[in-house]
Amino acid sequence: MSHPQSYSHAAPASVACTALDFAWPDGTGVFDGLQVAFGPGRTGLIGLNGSGKSTLLKLIAGELTPADGTVRVSGEVGYLPQNVTLDTALRVDQALGIAGTRAALHAIEGGDVREEHFTAVGDDWDVEERARAMLGELGLGHIDLDRTIGEVSGGESVLLRLAALLLRRPDVLLLDEPTNNLDLRARQRLYATVEGWSGVMIVVSHDRELLDRVDQIADLRDGEVTWYGGNFTAYEEVLAAEQEAAERMVRVAESDLKKQKNELTDAHVKLARRKRYGQKMYDTKREPRAVMKLRKRSAQVSAGKHRILHEEKLAEAKERLDEAVEAVRDDDEIRVDLPYTAVPPGRSVLSLHNITTAFGARVAGEFELRGPERIALLGRNGSGKTTLLRTIAGELAPVAGEVETHVPLRFLPQRLDVLNDDLSVAENVARFAPDATNNRVRARLARFLFKGARADQPAGTLSGGERFRATLAALMLAEPAPQLLMLDEPTNNLDLASVAQLTSALESYEGALIVASHDLPFLESIGITRWLHLDGELTEGAVGAE
Repeated sequence: MSHPQSYSHAAPASVACTALDFAWPDGTGVFDGLQVAFGPGRTGLIGLNGSGKSTLLKLIAGELTPADGTVRVSGEVGYLPQNVTLDTALRVDQALGIAGTRAALHAIEGGDVREEHFTAVGDDWDVEERARAMLGELGLGHIDLDRTIGEVSGGESVLLRLAALLLRRPDVLLLDEPTNNLDLRARQRLYATVEGWSGVMIVVSHDRELLDRVDQIADLRDGEVTWYGGNFTAYEEVLAAEQEAAERMVRVAESDLKKQKNELTDAHVKLARRKRYGQKMYDTKREPRAVMKLRKRSAQVSAGKHRILHEEKLAEAKERLDEAVEAVRDDDEIRVDLPYTAVPPGRSVLSLHNITTAFGARVAGEFELRGPERIALLGRNGSGKTTLLRTIAGELAPVAGEVETHVPLRFLPQRLDVLNDDLSVAENVARFAPDATNNRVRARLARFLFKGARADQPAGTLSGGERFRATLAALMLAEPAPQLLMLDEPTNNLDLASVAQLTSALESYEGALIVASHDLPFLESIGITRWLHLDGELTEGAVGAE
């Protein structure tokens, strides 16, 4: 029986999930009897991609309904989803949810004193001042309340949605990858908001700096939550100690199992010797027959007990080894098997000639990318990084100038919108490589953790990290293989283990690379050779400056 979410304002803010069951329409299970509760404080909810983190937030927010069990929330909920989409025709005040109150205020100020306006305003006479102050705190003070959403960047849209939530003053705040698409300054403002939060906060993120600002870590794994006090750094230290102890226990258990196997073998040898000796005594009739029969029965009983004792010890040793191995984490990670894509040093890869993009960003003069260069493209939200990448990829025509690509390229977009949600993962990949056999497609997908039935999962049911893996697999399997790879905020939807694996894969990539990202640790880890900054015009810059 399905139990909808319930709200209560009588008790202090809290969230409790009891015996929670949830599965997707195709039958893919997510939770089976999940028990978890969140009280006041900031909780970092972590787990591997596909473990159900975003699904749990949606269940708490009431956007999904459990198949069974209950979700009880005390207080009002504010929910910031992973992929924020706002109607581009909306005005900023509409996106903030204050348009009606603001219109009523303006009507009263203009002399219209009808009761309906006072009702609309209620006690919120300072709504405009609060809204502007909130926008200012989040670095959006330059955005007028009468502007439309179509005039702001993706990162600014995230902050606007957050501002709308904070203006409502919710008791429970749910944040799903809130630093996605945010530039460095915007991230700092978000960090300050998190640090100042006094209610219940549950934040899903791969951002280490953000996770180091929480009070506790909830690790969602195999449908259960394990709690760790402190921030993410403290969690890693505890986990490292736990894993070291678990690996030590495996070595002890393996040694014990070997010992028990040897003792059982020795016992069998001794019993065989006793049996041969007894048979010899019986054959030579050195003792009375009745005595020999009694001794034989006694030896058989003793041998049986001895064998059972050693077999039980062996079984116990195997069980201890199984338990020890179970305690050691062996998380699957994506293995990005990039095709051979070497670009010789000095070879021309990309030429830009006096480019002006659709939203005004400029590349003045001549820009040349040669050989296997690795370029980091930095810039504040709204500076035009995504537009420039789309222009290079041929998705947008430049307003002026010319783009020349001299090698095959692939573009991994920020929104991961190249997949058809109605098709399976395997069918999506096959679209990009129509000549590839089904076996080849599935072999490639297995390296991206889509094994067996997982490859037949509809793309529309994938988590953010799973969608990234499927999209990357599709681009890498496409032919011809890319010698210029362009990535737009690639770490946005990846768990920390997958970020590490992507880093390792890109380190071995022999083609040219352009990466737009605000994730400085990631950029520094992949061997960037040139740092470019886009702020109206493309310029060379210092490492990591933005």
